[in-house]
Amino acid sequence: MESEDTKKIQEMKTDLNLLLECLKYQMDNPFSQKEALVTIHSICQQNSNAGVYFREIGGLMFVRNLAKSSEHSMVKEAALYTLGAVAEQNVYCQQTLCTSELFEDLTWFLSNNDSNTNLKRMSVYVILVLVSNNRTGQTLVRETGCITVLTQLFRTVLSKYELNLSDKNIFQSYQLWSSVCSTLCVCVNNPQNDENQMLCCSLFPHANDWLINCVKPEVIRPVCSFIGLTLANNTYVQKYFISVGGLDILSQVLVQLESDSHKTLSSAKLAVVVTKTVDACIADNPTFGVILSKYQIVSKLLTLLLHESLDSGEKFSIILTLGHCTEDCEENQYDLFKNNGLPLMIQALTESHNEELNKAATFVLHNCKKITEKLCLSLGEYSFDENEKQLEDINTKEKNLEDYWKKAKEILHRIEQLEREGNEEKIQREKYKDNVSSMKINIQNTLKHLHADSIGGGPKAEDKDKSQSRKLQSYKSHGILSTACTNDHQMKTLLKSANPVNACYRESGQNKTLCKANSSDSKNLHEGITFEKKNSVSQSSDHVFKPPIPVVKNRKQELPVTDPFTLCSDIINKEVISFLATDSHSKMLKYRCSGCIAVGKSLNSRNFSKLLHSCPYQCDRHKVIVEAEDRYKSELRKSLICNKKFLLTPRRRRQLSSESTTSGEIRKRRIRKNFTEEEVNYLFNGVKKMGNHWNLILWSFPFQRGRKAVDLAHKYHKLTKGSKCPAT
Repeated sequence: MESEDTKKIQEMKTDLNLLLECLKYQMDNPFSQKEALVTIHSICQQNSNAGVYFREIGGLMFVRNLAKSSEHSMVKEAALYTLGAVAEQNVYCQQTLCTSELFEDLTWFLSNNDSNTNLKRMSVYVILVLVSNNRTGQTLVRETGCITVLTQLFRTVLSKYELNLSDKNIFQSYQLWSSVCSTLCVCVNNPQNDENQMLCCSLFPHANDWLINCVKPEVIRPVCSFIGLTLANNTYVQKYFISVGGLDILSQVLVQLESDSHKTLSSAKLAVVVTKTVDACIADNPTFGVILSKYQIVSKLLTLLLHESLDSGEKFSIILTLGHCTEDCEENQYDLFKNNGLPLMIQALTESHNEELNKAATFVLHNCKKITEKLCLSLGEYSFDENEKQLEDINTKEKNLEDYWKKAKEILHRIEQLEREGNEEKIQREKYKDNVSSMKINIQNTLKHLHADSIGGGPKAEDKDKSQSRKLQSYKSHGILSTACTNDHQMKTLLKSANPVNACYRESGQNKTLCKANSSDSKNLHEGITFEKKNSVSQSSDHVFKPPIPVVKNRKQELPVTDPFTLCSDIINKEVISFLATDSHSKMLKYRCSGCIAVGKSLNSRNFSKLLHSCPYQCDRHKVIVEAEDRYKSELRKSLICNKKFLLTPRRRRQLSSESTTSGEIRKRRIRKNFTEEEVNYLFNGVKKMGNHWNLILWSFPFQRGRKAVDLAHKYHKLTKGSKCPAT
């Protein structure tokens, strides 16, 4: 298998070398050069290492010079297409090509009137690849003036708003325009670049004209992507977009698409795209949600949310936009309440298993909490600051407003109930923690006492068992254990449900207020269990009504910590149950070894084994463990005696390592290759352009095979040292 892989790699290298020679010696034959470039592109697409090797042999720089110097347009297009494909496959090739000279050449191709549409499109493709996920490329595209040419193409490539994509020329122009939109998107985002965002915001008026005059997916999607990424996390650009009427135009487009969504599925999907752009406009400026209230965007979004074709991700975008609309705008909050938005949010919160969607719905409910309280009082007491006349008209026109009040009261009552339950559970959990901390000392004393009884034996243990049985019988008479239990099975289940801490108190003889402690602690345990089983809606008020928190991906699950208190409680509980299960209470408790009792100690694989071996009395479970461990160790010793190479002593390790080195093959030294004059020139040119980046110099120039970055560094230091010695 390895021989086949090496054979394929060798064939790939041979092909690339031959194709590069073909490019060099077929300068007068553009068709042959184009075919060679297309073949190089296909080889680099099939093998990711082909681009690295093509760069090492100097092919990448030759193709770049060919794209600049060739007189044939088809050769330039093929060369640019090959450069973009290789840079897209390999990051090192992208860094090699990311120079100001190449950006200036691409800018010249785009601004030259003699360049055809396909050549401009290939130039835009290379810019897109060089700028994507590269802050250096974003800086160069701005400093070389390339982004200015791109903005000019965005304005002038498509002159008519009525797109007839069946026409070949119009379709080619549309492809160029769409590529320009994508390139501008990567210039301003991923990573975010504030300077490029400021430059691209001058295109907002032209983008608004496209949104008004051409409501088609071919235009809406790229324009909305450009607007959304240019606005992202930039308050100044968001304010400028709203000042030129961009938010009003997006609202109008959203209203139109929502009305068409009942007829076509594509309109609903497109409306979600516009919704995301609207959310980007108001995410950092919630006060601008007042503009959306003029177009009743909240009601449109609620209607769109009920569309059956939308997935959970699209519904999350709609609910998050509703949250930002209602965050600081009472008009939108009332509109949400009037259109049954709160029941929809509660339904989404209870039915959805998507964590992000649940947080967005919780965000909306938190925003509408105050207005729900106002509407619960009365319509006369509730009034907006500037819209009292509007509310009077609503009072006369809407006869079913009382239903809304009832719903508001129910929702408010539910919210307050959740808050009360959360607060009560918090207080009870704190009380429970205090009780636990105060009982730990008594539990440890009880454990020691029980262990002494189990080892001591004789009449003392029998007397102790009798006294314990009397105490338990006295607790039965006080009502701690129910008299309705008639068999031993019911008695066991009652003791399992009871708090084991109180059982310890009974055995140690502390009879003060045991009935109250047992009832309160068992109640705390029951409420603690029910608190964990509640849905995310029935959490405390500190966690329910908060804006959505970003989700941290790939978080490790926390392992449960073993609490010594709970372990001790389980041991005592089992002992009491087994004690009550016997017919005569005079039987001795089961023996427990040191491994069962040593709960508070920090145990590991070493001290636990020693602890078990030193214990004279071992329980059945730990006895089996000790026997299995001894059996395994004896078998391991036998295997080590049979095979001496696996002895684990340090002295033997060194002997084995020396034996392995002498028996193995002797490493061969590299064959010395003197540096040629061309290599020395490559080395000095590389240091002049790139500095002491030896790997980058090694990749950029065609050095001899087997050269390493260390060789280049040593050679350069020797040359510079030799040139300085005569001078001194």
